[in-house]
Amino acid sequence: MAKLLSQLKPQPLWDIFEDICSVPHPSKHEEKLIAWLLEFAKKHGIECRREKCGNVIMRKPATRGMERCRGIILQSHLDMVPQKNNDTKHDFAKDPIKPRIDGNFVKATGTTLGADNGIGVAASLAVMAAKDIAHGPLECLLTVDEESGMTGAVNLQPESLSGSILINLDMEHHGELCIGCAGGMHADGRIRYELKSAGRGFKAYTVSVKGLKGGHSGVDIHLGRGNAIKILSRVLRIASAKFGLKLAHISGGNLYNAIPREAFATVLVPETKSNAFEKTVREFSATVLNELKTVDPGVTVTAGSASRPKGVLSPAVQKRLLRLLHACHQGVYRMCADIPNLVETSSNLAAVIMERGLITIRTSQRSSVESQKEDMAATVASVLELAGAKVEFGSSYPGWKPDMESGILKIARTTYRQLFGSDPGVSAVHAGLECGLFKKVYPHWDMVSFGPTIQWPHSPDELVDIESVVLFWRFLKEILRNAPAVK
Repeated sequence: MAKLLSQLKPQPLWDIFEDICSVPHPSKHEEKLIAWLLEFAKKHGIECRREKCGNVIMRKPATRGMERCRGIILQSHLDMVPQKNNDTKHDFAKDPIKPRIDGNFVKATGTTLGADNGIGVAASLAVMAAKDIAHGPLECLLTVDEESGMTGAVNLQPESLSGSILINLDMEHHGELCIGCAGGMHADGRIRYELKSAGRGFKAYTVSVKGLKGGHSGVDIHLGRGNAIKILSRVLRIASAKFGLKLAHISGGNLYNAIPREAFATVLVPETKSNAFEKTVREFSATVLNELKTVDPGVTVTAGSASRPKGVLSPAVQKRLLRLLHACHQGVYRMCADIPNLVETSSNLAAVIMERGLITIRTSQRSSVESQKEDMAATVASVLELAGAKVEFGSSYPGWKPDMESGILKIARTTYRQLFGSDPGVSAVHAGLECGLFKKVYPHWDMVSFGPTIQWPHSPDELVDIESVVLFWRFLKEILRNAPAVK
């Protein structure tokens, strides 16, 4: 059967990307894709090995006449963020991603596409398999679990690679060269609960917040999009005060690096106040839409009839929880004073999970300044602690300090200008790239990051611009051809 994406150029890259889509590879479940990679390398006669942590490393000798060039490492991550619309049936551990062409873009059907970072992986493999691309000594580093812990980068061994230039292919704006990134960490809170009988005379509802765009909690955080958990906590607080609402269950969000798009609560409201409650929710929905109509025009807040729950939270736990969610910081905290329009510090209220007697609140913090990252996490932890939550800090990873004198940056800027007749942008990104961790193991590496244009990663709206992939491919090949000689 012909591949859907084979009609696109560059065909080798798109063919490989479609193969990647057919192999399930959410974070922490990359085993099937790793097996596929090992077979790919065997098929194309590429030297390949798997590290103990799961990283895959490939090697290819220099093409004729380029043996004296410095070694270049092409790097991407294997895992993808598993997000789907609530009405989409999809098991990311078993089901393939279904890409489709929509005008000038490639999208998925109801799920994340995995162009982040599947396009980078596909480009790396297309170079490794090609017979007509000039390059010096070449290595390919494909890491695991970037999206949920960066464990592949954390466990990279100092003797694994011999190159001295790393090209990270995990950027999402063609025409931008990234030379720095934010570090990040997690602060989680846990509150124990017991369900109590609510008594008689109540009507059960499911309060739903839906229709938000969500997106990446780093690169999209400055857009001011709605956070479903924050919106839900607002309306529940209002209804608690006005109608004596009782909370039976709450859930929202999923991943640390995704802005929550949906959130739900099962509640009880006195039957005598049910009509007024429904009216309040409708009015609140209109209020939120008015607030977010420019950035999130699809947002809805609804209250629908539900089955009566077995019990509800105690008034004390409910009060602490709703105030915690309402007070927890969401969004940009501070802009960078040195690089225009760059977010320096932010926090994302990522998820609230209520099960088996424990309410878990997940949050993530990012900053390009290490001390600010830690202070932002401490600020969020203070709110959690004031609400009586037990706080745990999760994995922390460093940022990547920009170097405007980078040799590979100079080559990339010159190459871009020669190819496209204009200067590329040079920036840092408010997201976690693995480059910061690589620098700890290989401090001598000279690094740059670029990629095609990918919009709305970490959400089912994710798409990749087809023409930008053509330009990205030309740029990558030309940089390899211009590899500097060993001094």
